[in-house]
Amino acid sequence: MTVISQAPDRGGPAQPLLEVKGLVKHFPIRGGLFGRQVAVVRAVDGVDLAIRKGETLGIVGESGCGKSTTARLLMRLIEPDAGTMVFDGETVGGPEETGGVPLRDYRRQVQMVFQDSYASLNPRLTIEETIAFAPKVHGVPAHEARERAHELLAAVGLAPGQFAQRYPHELSGGQRQRINIARALALQPRLVILDEPVSALDKSVEAQVLNLLVDLKEKFGLTYAFISHDLNVVQYISDRVLVMYLGKVAETGPVEEIYERPAHPYSRALLASRPSMDPSQRRTEPPLTGDPPNPVNPPSGCRFRTRCPIAEGVCAEREPPAAHLTAGHEASCHAALPGSGHSLAGRLAA
Repeated sequence: MTVISQAPDRGGPAQPLLEVKGLVKHFPIRGGLFGRQVAVVRAVDGVDLAIRKGETLGIVGESGCGKSTTARLLMRLIEPDAGTMVFDGETVGGPEETGGVPLRDYRRQVQMVFQDSYASLNPRLTIEETIAFAPKVHGVPAHEARERAHELLAAVGLAPGQFAQRYPHELSGGQRQRINIARALALQPRLVILDEPVSALDKSVEAQVLNLLVDLKEKFGLTYAFISHDLNVVQYISDRVLVMYLGKVAETGPVEEIYERPAHPYSRALLASRPSMDPSQRRTEPPLTGDPPNPVNPPSGCRFRTRCPIAEGVCAEREPPAAHLTAGHEASCHAALPGSGHSLAGRLAA
């Protein structure tokens, strides 16, 4: 068994594993003769979120809403322009003497599984070498790293004797994604960020991988941030859901609350867009029309107002704060906030 040990739980179950405040990432657009910055793409523009210990937080939204950029910021594959990240009570990237956790230690405790299972793997390394690579970098002896690789292959349902010496091109898409999951677990992380991990798989393999993730979460005591555009998948695997729109958080809450009583018009439109097998539930008109606005120049006030069926003047005048609806359920909408000046104020979530 590898000597890598999972970091201890410092703050107890009441303390979030990861808490993010005011996360911002703008990508510059350059132009002109000297390549000066002429504008910025507001990919993530002030995101607040908390991931509790042992839960699965599902993050949903249309393409271009900032989900994958948020994932890379949480992993610190890209540096945020602003915002704070606190991992189990310690500031990420801060000095150790002031209670910070260095990025090297943080990245060992937080791992990521990407959407493209083939591009995520080195084609020149065998599966055994791929999984054992990270433990060896962190000081684990080679024979123990190989032993850990074999244990993880068995844990994800692949026989070590059959798969350890294969190369990525010899595997199917589902098998490669299992390898990516095993590699993410090689350092015994506490948080695993899953960015569209099953969207490239067919439905039968998708179900197998989802069930595998559920089993691994229980077996290894993991916490997940699960990013997907598939609302049915998110409903199946998540404990809480965060809905993003154009770099902002639109709504967050327990999965049952969001799916049964969505408070934000955007959340309602997303859920209404799911296809139904019941002929009486089928729609003749789309619940949401038009494309999201340009993130270079987003609308004033509420960013969803240009597509919202209940938008009023107050929606353009100021950005809506998060309205607290029930325990853990919040929606950033003037219609959900009593006294906001919207004609439906306080009644949207009723």
